[in-house]
Formats: sequence, structure tokens, C-alpha cells
Amino acid sequence: MAMTTTTAAATTVEDLPADVLACALRRLDGRSLAAASCATAGLRALAADPATWRALCLARWPSLSLLAATRPDLLSSSPSSISPQRLFADAFPFPCCAPPNTAAAPLAGAAELPLPTELVSAVDLYHAGTPLLSRVVEAATSSSWFLTSPFRVDAVVDSSKTPAPTVALPGGAAAELELSWVLLDPLAGRAVNVSSRRPVAVDRHWYTGDTLVRYAVVLGGCKFEATVTCSEEAAPGSVVVREVSLAVEDADGAAVGGEGALRLVAAAMAGPRKGGEGQEEVAKRRYEEFVRSKRGRKESKARKEVLVDLCCSAVSAVAVLSFIAAVVLR
Repeated sequence: MAMTTTTAAATTVEDLPADVLACALRRLDGRSLAAASCATAGLRALAADPATWRALCLARWPSLSLLAATRPDLLSSSPSSISPQRLFADAFPFPCCAPPNTAAAPLAGAAELPLPTELVSAVDLYHAGTPLLSRVVEAATSSSWFLTSPFRVDAVVDSSKTPAPTVALPGGAAAELELSWVLLDPLAGRAVNVSSRRPVAVDRHWYTGDTLVRYAVVLGGCKFEATVTCSEEAAPGSVVVREVSLAVEDADGAAVGGEGALRLVAAAMAGPRKGGEGQEEVAKRRYEEFVRSKRGRKESKARKEVLVDLCCSAVSAVAVLSFIAAVVLR
């Protein structure tokens, strides 16, 4: 009796209908979607859907929803807008920092890059992955006042006109807050996240007793530090977020001006990124190295000033003694 052998054709994921695949891809997070796009040409084409990446960006950074409401053209598919896929690739990973032994060196090409004429800050505060607070701050950066003043952006300011927001948070959980601070250049279509996501330090204000939660990245020998000021004077189970601000400080502890900060931002936007696990710890370690280096520079400067004072005192003493001796021996 003759035997018949049938071979079933191999079935792959690409044999599924395109709409089913697209629906499955929309349920992935950004990192998984980027990995899936590298598998095959078909998945790459489906994963490049701007609507999918736009939904991912809005879910990851709720502040972009506020921005999309006021400026709907900024995250659209038009050539003059910011590509959602490019935005995710820019803002999700960490900007690359210089090695510890070259931390004082400026970012490569920072002086040659054009400065952003507008800077948009998309700020999101989380606890345990749940968004608590979202703000958008738009700033025109071409004025001489901005370029010559110390760089500072305030996302939340406690004042009589804008009372500080209150968020639901367990007592003592301020140190568990996570912060994302995405800087966008609408004209260049680039972005960079200048927050360490997790706190690098938690302090108490010496006068008010408020909790200061600090997030920082070190770029080009300068420190981008975002500070969240919290007060637990509200009802039980909630805290008042009194201030959320971003400033830049150089290796000597001096405030960096607007022009210098813009050059660092432009270089970070154009520079490489680094993802993967453990980047929050790397950012914290670089912050601690920066603080130690700044403390060492201050101590060295203080020792030099003491030595100069001693030399000046010795010269003055010799001059006075010489004068007295000349008068006595005359």
C-alpha cells in the first residue's frame, strides 16, 4: 500500500491579518515595540505607525496630552512637527554622560550647534507608576534676558495666584516619587529627558522643614537638577507639592546662564542615548561624583585663600617691623 506524506507549511506571526498584528503591537510598551520592529520587515512597517507611537508617548508622558490640546500640530504627522517615534527614542533613554575622568569636558560640538529658539518642558510626577501631576511650560529662549540670566524653569510655583496642588500620597512616600522632565525643541523636532527619574538625594529644608526631592543628570561637566518641594501639612494621606523647578549648575556650584544651558541641551539632544536597566543608579552615582568633585574644588579653593591670606599677613608684618626698626635706628 502506497503511503502519502503531506508537509504542513510553517506558520509565522506574519501570517496573521495585518489589523490583528497592528492591534497586538499597540498593546506593547515602547521598548518591546522597538524590539519587535527589528524582527522582520513586515513588523517594522507595522510598528512604524505614527498613531501607535503617539498613543505610547501620551500614555508614557501624560503632560503631552496637555501640550497636544493647546498645540495639536506639535505631535502630528506633518513634516514640521515632532515625530512621535523620534520623541520616544529621544526622551525614553538617558542622554550619554562623559566618563568620570572627563566630567569637566564640554559636550562634543556644543559650541557649533544652533540654539533652540523655543523650549517646551513636559513635566510628569509619578508614584508607583501612577501619574500624580503633569505640567507643560513653554519658554521663548531667544531674548537677551533669557540668555544672560541664570537658567531656571518653574513647573509648579506656590503663590497666591496659583495655589500649590495637593496629591494623594502615603505619609513618608515623598522619597518614592519619580519625575520625568522632557525638554523639547519644536523647531528641530528633538527632545531629551534631563531627569534621573528616581531621586538622587532627599533632603529637608533647613528653615521650612519641607522635603526636597532631587533628580539630576550630569552633562558636559554641569548638573541639571530638578527639585520637587513637598510639604505634609495637608490632610492625612496627601502632600502639598509646593514647587517643581529645574536649574543648571557648573562644577564650581555657580548657576549656568541661559545661553550655556541651551548649548548643553542642544548637544544632549543631538548626542547618543543609553538605555537598559540600571541607568537610574548610574545617574545617581554620577551625581554623587559631581557633588564630591564640587566639594573638593571648594576645599582646595578655601585652602588657597587661606595660604594667600597668610602670605599677605606675613608681608604686612615684615613691612611694619621694617618701618619700626627704621624709625628706632634713625
